[in-house]
Amino acid sequence: MREANPLEYRNQSLLRSQELANIARPFQEASTRIPTGISQNEATNKQKARIMKVLQASEKNWQDWRWQLKNRVQDSSVLAEILELSELERRKIERVSRLYRWAISPYYLSLIDADFRNSPIYRQAVPDLRELSREGELDPMNELMTSPAPCITRRYPDRLIINVTNQCAMYCRHCQRRRNIGESDRPSCADDIARALDFIEAHTEVRDVLITGGDALLLGEKILDWILSRLDNIKHVEIKRIGTRIPVTLPQRVTPELCSILRRHPPIYINTQFNHPLEITGEAKQACDRLVEAGAVLGNQAVLLKGVNDHPDIMKRLNQLLLQLRVRPYYIFHAKSVKGTMHFKTSVEKGLAIMEQLRGYTSGLAVPTYIVNAPGGLGKIPLMPSYVVAASHDHLILRTWEGKKVEIEI
Repeated sequence: MREANPLEYRNQSLLRSQELANIARPFQEASTRIPTGISQNEATNKQKARIMKVLQASEKNWQDWRWQLKNRVQDSSVLAEILELSELERRKIERVSRLYRWAISPYYLSLIDADFRNSPIYRQAVPDLRELSREGELDPMNELMTSPAPCITRRYPDRLIINVTNQCAMYCRHCQRRRNIGESDRPSCADDIARALDFIEAHTEVRDVLITGGDALLLGEKILDWILSRLDNIKHVEIKRIGTRIPVTLPQRVTPELCSILRRHPPIYINTQFNHPLEITGEAKQACDRLVEAGAVLGNQAVLLKGVNDHPDIMKRLNQLLLQLRVRPYYIFHAKSVKGTMHFKTSVEKGLAIMEQLRGYTSGLAVPTYIVNAPGGLGKIPLMPSYVVAASHDHLILRTWEGKKVEIEI
């Protein structure tokens, strides 16, 4: 056997390193053209000033989450004044609002730049005539038939959901529970929540409870503390999860008072929903920092949305930025077939193509699981590109992330 030549090995390593650098370069260049909430800060501040002028607000108001919630924009005339909508655009919003409620926090509205018609923020926040389509179902996940007690949705052996409110800082146009929004904000009544907690206490197999809604972090501190305390006292409940979009749509809500409550009830896992790099702002980072410092473990459940994030570069950049916020990309959900949201749906092939451009092309921490929800409440189904080319009883032929074929013994 020829003796190894260290110089030859180094030369081969350098060639491979250059090959990998060449693979990385297109995304490096593309990522500089993807706007983020940080890079667009100047434009956001201009829009913020415009909104504050229209709403006659002070900086103190702006930083007060209760003011933000009370002053959500839900009047088409106010929105038209802020964004300079045409009369036709305003009338279209009015038409949709007769069927589906809408509201946008002033903070989230400030992320919509002057080119609003092409804004992924606008598409998530502002009613669209396509919502009037009759396609889809109001409850494709069959939540009403998987609710064995008030406020509860149960689909799995050891975990379940408590729905504690219908209120959100913004009513996302792709919302899977838009049937619950109604015409007014209302937390679930304390008696119903108590009955849900009693159900959990009686079912010793339940070890994981997700508190959601609506947005769970819009509950008052006292009732949130009460729910978490009750769960703490149920011995078989090992972890508590909170579903919220507050870090994205109303980061001002993450106050020291809220964090002091969360700090008292470990372990808490918080899953949020960032869908585009434009949502990664300085305020969002501060909110995530506070939640992490309060002991919460943060994850992200993005939704794959046509015209918002259905591109590998956008999804890759989003996930990389999330890791900088100490938010672990957890799921990418394939959009559900909810009535009024079908224009957001992509093909599964598009989702798999995006996953193909994540695995190997960025760190595994930045690669979430692509999920399709089975209809009828039958649960989540993970999908991924196939890397198995052929298999026998003792060999596998596999495809690497670069498309190279390798054979291994098993």
